[in-house]
Amino acid sequence: MSRRTVLAGLAVSLPLMAGSGAPAQPNLATPVIPGTPGAKPVQVTVEGRNILVDGQPFLVRGVAGDGPLALLPGLGATTVRSYGEDPGPLLDAAGTLGLKVIAGLWVGQPRQGADYTDAGFRARQLGELEALVTKYRDHPALLMWGIGNEVEVDLADDSAVWPVIEEVAAMVARVDPAHPPLAVLAETGTDKVEKLRRLAPSLKVLGLNSYGDALYSVVERARKQGWEGPIIITELGALGQWQAAHAPWGAPFEPSSTQKAIQLRRYLAALDEQGVGTILFLWGQKQEVTPSWHSLLLPDGVWLEAAEAMAQVWGGQPPGGNQAPRIAALRVAGEPSAPFARWRADEEGAFTLDAVEPDGDLMEVRWFVMAESADRGIGGDAERVPPLFPEAVRQSGPSGARVSGLTPGHYRIFVELRDGRGAGATANMPFEVR
Repeated sequence: MSRRTVLAGLAVSLPLMAGSGAPAQPNLATPVIPGTPGAKPVQVTVEGRNILVDGQPFLVRGVAGDGPLALLPGLGATTVRSYGEDPGPLLDAAGTLGLKVIAGLWVGQPRQGADYTDAGFRARQLGELEALVTKYRDHPALLMWGIGNEVEVDLADDSAVWPVIEEVAAMVARVDPAHPPLAVLAETGTDKVEKLRRLAPSLKVLGLNSYGDALYSVVERARKQGWEGPIIITELGALGQWQAAHAPWGAPFEPSSTQKAIQLRRYLAALDEQGVGTILFLWGQKQEVTPSWHSLLLPDGVWLEAAEAMAQVWGGQPPGGNQAPRIAALRVAGEPSAPFARWRADEEGAFTLDAVEPDGDLMEVRWFVMAESADRGIGGDAERVPPLFPEAVRQSGPSGARVSGLTPGHYRIFVELRDGRGAGATANMPFEVR
């Protein structure tokens, strides 16, 4: 889940509009620093549908990923989720900010070669995970242990998965009874939650990855399968690429950062009303269809409007009270309703941009062209970053760009806006050169 390196070869940056000063930075949460007298392991318990930390209700509100953590407490976040790397550095960093960590215990995925009919493999995996739990069970920033991530995905027969999740959950309950085990599924399926409830009774908390409008009903669907304990939406986003409409050549249409933020406000508010935990994906950068589809940050750490959505629902404030730029529309020039562009190799394409800076800040705009991804992973598996074509953007400015000189194929044009105060916006559109 590492953040991608800064994109190279971006087109020249240009100002968009002039700006004003920034309000004062909001106060961050009181740090609980490991090693100080106030830092001690917490007792995390489950009471009905609630998670308690040292007997007090705890709201799981946070992110998954490896982006800079310092912004999160001011947004109202309480929690960070990891996936399976050594959690020590994250626990230390989160602890200094008063954040708690759902520490991932990576369970091998059969689609990637994990063989759960091999008793030796299972024993080795369990031993490695037990060593991690033993090492970090007394860390003051630890909230709970997250077992696996969508281990059941893309399996015709998932029967081997549930006993493995149970043996890891039982190990956690034995080695670290102060921090409950959680397992993470890709959505509810028709019976996945019921299988987990029945076949992994040591679990105390249910984690579900869900996206788009499925978020409105995911809790109800899990309850209908019999889960009565706490639920955390361990990954959520405005739209999964598998849910999106596509261009004729299969390229899914990605919403702009502004469109994503509008949806995230709605989803977070609906889930908050249902009393479930929420973890947004991904606090950092990750190539998945595009470098921006699930990324809540630009490559240089600039935050997007999604951070404002988080703060609005969680009772926080974006850094400095700043507002991110808004993208009203990225359009094909001359065809404002077209969802994609097409032109011949001896022609050029043109795009227009409508954007607003709510605070009146000076903005820069960067345009770049990237090949359409030909490497599509399953369940978040790593994907290769498509090549860039920095010379293809022949003209660019605050209201649009012109593209030419490309060989026939499928591409995307991207635009990134930055306000100079740490906030930005992004949008892209697929196109075909014939």
